[in-house]
Amino acid sequence: MIGTLLNGRFRLEEQIGAGGMSTVYRAYDVNLERWVAIKLMHRDISSDPDQLERFRREARSVARLNHPHVVTVIDFGEDDGRPYIVLELIEGETLKQRIRRLGRLPVGEAVAYAIEVGRALEAAHACRLVHRDVKPQNVLLDSEGRAKVTDFGIARSLEVHGLTQTGRVLGTTDYVSPEQALGREVTEQSDVYSLGIVLYEMLVGEPPFRAESQVAVAMKHVQEPMPDVLIARPDVSSALAAVVDRATAKELENRSQSAAELVHDLEQVLAIEAARAGETTGEATTVLQTLEGDTSEFAPLRLRRPRRWLLSVVAVALAVAVAAVYLASRTERGPGESPPVASVGALTPLKLAQGSAHDYDPEGDEQESSEATDLAIDANPTTVWDTETYEAGFAGANKTGVGLYLETAGVAAKQLDLRTSTPGYTAAVYAADDVPDDLSGWTRVSGEVEVRPQQRIALDTAGREFRNYLLWISALPQDGKADVKEMTLLR
Repeated sequence: MIGTLLNGRFRLEEQIGAGGMSTVYRAYDVNLERWVAIKLMHRDISSDPDQLERFRREARSVARLNHPHVVTVIDFGEDDGRPYIVLELIEGETLKQRIRRLGRLPVGEAVAYAIEVGRALEAAHACRLVHRDVKPQNVLLDSEGRAKVTDFGIARSLEVHGLTQTGRVLGTTDYVSPEQALGREVTEQSDVYSLGIVLYEMLVGEPPFRAESQVAVAMKHVQEPMPDVLIARPDVSSALAAVVDRATAKELENRSQSAAELVHDLEQVLAIEAARAGETTGEATTVLQTLEGDTSEFAPLRLRRPRRWLLSVVAVALAVAVAAVYLASRTERGPGESPPVASVGALTPLKLAQGSAHDYDPEGDEQESSEATDLAIDANPTTVWDTETYEAGFAGANKTGVGLYLETAGVAAKQLDLRTSTPGYTAAVYAADDVPDDLSGWTRVSGEVEVRPQQRIALDTAGREFRNYLLWISALPQDGKADVKEMTLLR
């Protein structure tokens, strides 16, 4: 197949993987002049209606997910009766290859990768999608060290039944949950179990169960107790060992109830381990800086936000210097002659009711994911409002941008906080009382920024109160799509 041009667009250049249903190739998109990965279904099974539907379902399932730790589906097509999926190309290695190369991973790195995979599963489960084959071979590590989950080939919606026969076991038995091994109902907790086994392997260097056959391995997951990770690796903390035990409990009532719960426990462990060690390396450093809420409180600020910590140190030093000057000047001037000290008040988030967020597409069909606008203000970071996909950018659609605006009762806002899983897009904030027909009717109240995963945008309304505040996206990231996980207006 090397050299084959699929549908006159994707030229297969190199085989990079193979499985029971398909072969994966590095390919070149001659239209957009970029490298992609092509998952091409085997010809001998492409005529099987069930297998063909499963393959198509993989494309549809993953296309619903928009998450930094899930490999992105770009397109789906068929060439000469052979269906294929176009995916983003991840330059790097699989987690399995990394374990084979290094053996036991550093504890912090293992926990960080488990957190990233768990966050991907959390997003999938929010879409009512269970992966069902979580294993190191299906976790890709990109050039920056981030983990991305791939191969949703046997994934299954919790709301769809019929393609998998009762009693049939799907998944790799080294990581299969007891209920899956017995052919019983598979839920989000099945993915949690498999991730717990993957975490054990990252810490120990090999899976917990070995046997002469795959069936025997599967039965060990059902019948035998998990090996003690503390015996296999004594430097693992008791807190982390407890998380592994809970994630791999055979009884569902004793197992972590969700990926979100497992991620929370792992975040807490990572923060505690970082605080004890006083430092982190590799991906553990990156993940530590994404912690929020109560888990972030366990790690020192200098590890979670090194730049902010450095600024705090500088600020304290300046405060000491200013105090010294102040005391000296007060001594020279005498009592009561010191200059007044200005106070700085904290900003207050504006509480908005559902229905307050609206899409804005004045240069198109006036519809930009209008059904999902409230997901940007629902206080749930696993749900998103996103733009349509513009493979050729806004210019290819004859637009200068699209946006999302918040409707208020009238406020002089001072800041817009933004969270996204598609950093790198360009945006600015505009304000207006009514909703203008085009961008020229809005008043720009911020500078243009390149949006980071957590972005704070300062607003300057000159004290004027506006009813509507628009986040205008004028340039998209490489994938041609931008999202907003949460958007908060502050005054």
